[in-house]
Amino acid sequence: MKFLFSFFKTLWGIWGAIAFALTVILFIPFYFLIFSLNIGGRKAPHIAHKITKIASFFLYTLLLIYVRTKGKEKIDKNQVYIFVSNHKSLLDIPACALSTAQTFRYLAKAELTKIPLFGYIIRKLYISVSRKDDADRRRSMETMYQSLKDGISVYIYPEGTRNKTDKPLNEFYDGAFRLALQTGYPIAVLTIRNSSKLLNGYKLQPGVIECIWDDPIIINQEKDTMASLKRKVADVLLYQLSAHQN
Repeated sequence: MKFLFSFFKTLWGIWGAIAFALTVILFIPFYFLIFSLNIGGRKAPHIAHKITKIASFFLYTLLLIYVRTKGKEKIDKNQVYIFVSNHKSLLDIPACALSTAQTFRYLAKAELTKIPLFGYIIRKLYISVSRKDDADRRRSMETMYQSLKDGISVYIYPEGTRNKTDKPLNEFYDGAFRLALQTGYPIAVLTIRNSSKLLNGYKLQPGVIECIWDDPIIINQEKDTMASLKRKVADVLLYQLSAHQN
């Protein structure tokens, strides 16, 4: 029985890769039209984000994955935020899009821009960064700051990349917290549960991903420090993740 379940997850993982490629192929023309023809002008990022939400829903429907979001009422739809969350699985990215009402720009690894077709979406819609390049890190900070000023939130995984360890969280990078201290925009924390159980390596299975919003962290630029903000975010994530285990 265990072998059969493992075999099914392997087959479903293959289907997952096909479904992702199909989703990108189907929706890339819409992104291309928006950005090449400048449809909507300054509203183009908002239109593109709605397409991303539809594409994410389409993908998860194909994979028989449902996102259950709690605490939506804690997030003001008219407020600009620095969004942060834990990151254990590739499934987190569409889950964040489906759980977030506001338009936002992801901070994405520069390597993702090299993926055929998908890289076009990253380059046009989000903010890329090469963490090995100091100049590129400064550029990405400036771009995120400008995005916030333009009224578009940013989404950062403070662990930097997927957490592939057995620990609930990896150490945080400074970027999200430095941005919060410099700009004063609140940090909204989303805890993602169960995504790494549904997708483990190349094995995939249908199921439910839980996304939980907590009360935003209001920034006190005079009293807060990088360390204190990291601690506040980690405490929220660890509490919600441990509550899931009990």
